[in-house]
Amino acid sequence: MTHVRLAISQFRPAKGEYDANVARIGGVIAQAAQLDPKPDLVVFPETATSGYFVEGGVKELAVTAGTLARDLAAAYQGPAIDVVVGFYERFQNHIYNSALYATLHKKKPEVRHVHRKVFLPTYGVFDEERFVDRGQDGVRSFATGWGGTAAMLICEDAWHSLAATVAALEGAQLIIVPSASPARGLGEPEDEGCEGEALPASVVRWERIVRGIAEEHGVFVALANLVGFEGGKGFPGASAVIDPTGTVIARGPLFEEALLTADIDLDALTTARSDSPLLADLQSALPVLTRSLSGQKQNEKVRFDPATNGIPAHRAPRTTLVDVVAKREAEQDPLAIDPELTRKWLVSFLKDEVVRRRNFKKGIVGLSGGVDSALTAFLAAEALGKENVIGVRMPYRTSSPESLEHAQLVIDKLGIPSLTIDISDAVDGYLKQVGDADPHRLGNVMARERMIVQFDLSAKHKALPLGTSNKSERLLGYFTWHGDDAPPVNPLGDLFKTQVWALARHVGVPEEIVGKPATADLIKGQTDEGDLGVSYAHADRILYYLIRGETPQGFIKEEVEIVRQRLDSTHWKRRLPTVAVLSQTAIGEFYLRPVDY
Repeated sequence: MTHVRLAISQFRPAKGEYDANVARIGGVIAQAAQLDPKPDLVVFPETATSGYFVEGGVKELAVTAGTLARDLAAAYQGPAIDVVVGFYERFQNHIYNSALYATLHKKKPEVRHVHRKVFLPTYGVFDEERFVDRGQDGVRSFATGWGGTAAMLICEDAWHSLAATVAALEGAQLIIVPSASPARGLGEPEDEGCEGEALPASVVRWERIVRGIAEEHGVFVALANLVGFEGGKGFPGASAVIDPTGTVIARGPLFEEALLTADIDLDALTTARSDSPLLADLQSALPVLTRSLSGQKQNEKVRFDPATNGIPAHRAPRTTLVDVVAKREAEQDPLAIDPELTRKWLVSFLKDEVVRRRNFKKGIVGLSGGVDSALTAFLAAEALGKENVIGVRMPYRTSSPESLEHAQLVIDKLGIPSLTIDISDAVDGYLKQVGDADPHRLGNVMARERMIVQFDLSAKHKALPLGTSNKSERLLGYFTWHGDDAPPVNPLGDLFKTQVWALARHVGVPEEIVGKPATADLIKGQTDEGDLGVSYAHADRILYYLIRGETPQGFIKEEVEIVRQRLDSTHWKRRLPTVAVLSQTAIGEFYLRPVDY
């Protein structure tokens, strides 16, 4: 068979629900089998049976390859078809991040290969090596049900060029890459292969990698990406099929479940390898390249012949000096974002985290009249529907009338239901009993009272409180602990204040809200920048460099020290309470489960 039809499922697993996920996978395979023509192969992403970030839950979710093959066969009743499914595997008393390749048919399912992930990311948001073992079988090619030869690499395996090289040298015509790689990066330039579409920077980089694999080795590559959000980390989809010239012939949508199909012609491998015989060159040169790895010539110096006849070069006539050309890099704003991509990303985040992960239909937003809460309301109205977002105004007797007016402006523009709860009696009643209320304590009590209101209304209306704190406030510690940082879902927490302003303008927040000085409105005349002693325009950029471990350039020393001191002294506000560790089952230290497990 030279013509092969692929189907890639951008799958959103139910976190930790093996049985439910296998049943849905069976349904997707059945849907694919009804297409005309029927796909020869259906590929699912990494950890499709469980979700990726399950931490210590792998011990509960891991199954043997034989078990998964049996369960898939039971969930799918249809014509013979090849499938690839990523899962956590039990094998010989170890747990692996694996991918199963099987042929499903009316007889007993045929397991053709199991690839166990070799490269386990343990950095940044990843901690795989703590929970699973490294695959010890390397990379192998294998015969498929459609007559060709394939190999599998799981996620980071593909980032290491040697793994794809081994697959190609083993004879793979198709390299299958199941992946669960969270999206990251809002402001990097697009790749020429993205055809003008705005993509997260990590997706652009992924495409460069798989296109490079395909072009260098003359193979087809099928990249299957997970979709959905797990604990705020968003899997973007954007799965792709790459031909042996490095061209993207199909790409899935961002952040949405989809079944992506593509037809490949294995005869194209012959043309590609003839036009660019890199794989043949590698096969010929491999003994030379690997000679030093064997240790045969590890300590030998390179040999060369001595000088021969001729005159020394310095006696030759001098030539005209050549022009020196230095490329000047255009200065780019490190905090620039693509606002439309960011909007789509955060709307998808709210849909997943509120509705799918936590089973709420409604959200509550405390509307202060400021840009942050207004932006959260705009995003929530798009994600949940305006009828499912409750805007709550919670004035204190000294609150600015402008704050109330601007909060009402958001309510009217979005057409969302609203409530106004005056917190004056509750705050004053408490402070009257304890006395000596300085402005700082008064502000903290107000912030925490507002959270009491929102969580009580949450129970009354079965609506989840949505956060409105931005990244600048969080890094600077400019918030009330267990007050305005309390909501369990926050779409703005990784956006600097200046990025919030940019996105707010893009989604249509009224300019009178976006353009006014930022203020918590807890003390008359108070402004954020007045309290901080530095503008957000400077603070955001100083923070950008400090949290990357770099030295901020172009700012006065006093401003840098203000920001550095606030950043270094407020780590405790960004963490859960510190608990004395007394056992080997301490929560968050040994007993590890993600928030959405």
